[in-house]
Amino acid sequence: MVRAAVLGAGSWGTAFAKVLAEAGTDVTILARTPDIAKAIVTEHENPFYLPGVELPRMKATTDYAEALAGADISVFAVPSQTLRENLEQWKGSIEPDSTMLSLAKGIETGTLLRMSQVITQVTGADASRVAVLSGPNLAKEVAARQPAATVIACPDSGRAIELQKACATGYFRPYTNSDVIGCEVGGACKNVIALACGIAAGMGLGDNTLASIMTRGLAEIIRLGVAVGARPATLAGLAGVGDLVATCTSRLSRNHSFGFVLGEGGSLEEAQAAAHGQVAEGVKSCTSVRALAEAYDVEMPITDSVHRVCHEGMTAREAGEYLLGRRHKPE
Repeated sequence: MVRAAVLGAGSWGTAFAKVLAEAGTDVTILARTPDIAKAIVTEHENPFYLPGVELPRMKATTDYAEALAGADISVFAVPSQTLRENLEQWKGSIEPDSTMLSLAKGIETGTLLRMSQVITQVTGADASRVAVLSGPNLAKEVAARQPAATVIACPDSGRAIELQKACATGYFRPYTNSDVIGCEVGGACKNVIALACGIAAGMGLGDNTLASIMTRGLAEIIRLGVAVGARPATLAGLAGVGDLVATCTSRLSRNHSFGFVLGEGGSLEEAQAAAHGQVAEGVKSCTSVRALAEAYDVEMPITDSVHRVCHEGMTAREAGEYLLGRRHKPE
């Protein structure tokens, strides 16, 4: 039986561990606290992040070495900006040929590296061992076994297929892809555009506005993706359009919910409280995505506006006026 270690017991880490277990994979999940680990093992529930969801039998621990021992697949399910510091701890316990799968979506602040690049840099592993997963995968819906599809991207097609088999169920359909860059750019940027959609919704704006933000946001994502080496077709698929639509429209999206509070006139602190302490990746990623765009001379006005609202004191209304006041040009 294939053995997987899922490092991170937040809502998506727990939901994906559930998918793996229900696909027949032997799963051990690394929890941050003994209370979470105990609840997963004894109550078959993670009441802290997925309350009310019954989990299949799986092992849980707070010891990363125990979780990683013998793992064919090492799944990293921590926020993007904490991945590096966690990997520094974990790297000595990762099995020499374990396939490393990133669930994190973001661009690292400062280095402007994608998550797969952070993994190879910290662990010293060949890029062929590193895969990423991205798609319209809201944790609560996946945990409820609502049908969903995703993309697993890896330079090694054999490893991608092994991962596909390890997480394929009757409700969760994984596709394989070799375009790691496209999947990661789509996953990181959609969080920023979802913040913009949440802000607009919080301001009471309607579907025309949201559709316009999503469409022009996709144009930004494709421009950046192509500049850094992604295939446009990837960004037109599940890891691009699919993930963008789900994150921009659902109240289950932390980024949308965070932006909604800002659009209503709330502060960053109030928006964080509304997210129940969970991370809205777009808040930090908007800064690193904007910096990456500047490095490649790519124009991303929506991303720039979100950064200004989150970090420079611009109001939501001022951001709207800024975007609408830009010079007219062809689509």
